[in-house]
Amino acid sequence: MPRCLRLLVEYDGSGFAGWAVQPGLRTVEGTLSEALSRLLREEVRLSVAGRTDAGVHASGQVASLQTQSTLPTERILRALAGMLPGDVGVRAVDDAPQGFDARRDAVARRYEYRVLVAPAPSPLRRGRVLWQPGPLDRDALDAAAALVTGQHDFRAFTPTRTEHVFFHRTVTDCRWEARGDELVLALEADAFLRHMVRVLVGTMLLVGRGVWPPSRLGTILMGAPRGAAGPTAPAHPLTLVGVRYPPSGDGPTPGL
Repeated sequence: MPRCLRLLVEYDGSGFAGWAVQPGLRTVEGTLSEALSRLLREEVRLSVAGRTDAGVHASGQVASLQTQSTLPTERILRALAGMLPGDVGVRAVDDAPQGFDARRDAVARRYEYRVLVAPAPSPLRRGRVLWQPGPLDRDALDAAAALVTGQHDFRAFTPTRTEHVFFHRTVTDCRWEARGDELVLALEADAFLRHMVRVLVGTMLLVGRGVWPPSRLGTILMGAPRGAAGPTAPAHPLTLVGVRYPPSGDGPTPGL
């Protein structure tokens, strides 16, 4: 009888063309599947909680797979540590209940987007933050974040040409947090559209700079077209930090 394995995955997205396998491109899914297939000696098909885009990082990604292998989880974890490249790693492996699916069973995903608000950039953080040299109106940012919470039509926050047919998403938490000289957008939702977080950041930064009033965001969230929202912020400051499952699914992963 096959086993179901659950993996907690971390990666630096800088060198990957996103999570999903793409012909001729280096992807997280392709790299991890290849290592697992060699280790377990069978073809591996992964299900993943969040299909991150090119350049996006993860500290709390969750993947699952079915396998006939009887290798102990501790041995799988140790073996993967020696097989995977330095920019992707599996931090935990455990046996999940039969039928568990990392994508289907997730009830929330959480992302963080880091903005460095400083007169000069930080070379050591250039791959992790968006540098914002001018001041931002924190009250305006907080007002904009409050408008995002709840269920809305997010079609303005994803590319016009898209495979999505349903654009409503429920955001359970959206807030800006001050962490030293950084402002971090923490955002949790049941699911995300492609580029959704990055367009929200680009739009809210226009509000924070005083270009738009916060109320404009509320209007855009009522199903406005893509052109009504702000620009798509860069991918490199964005990290998937956690995935939440129902209480019966062993609780949240780190970051939730």
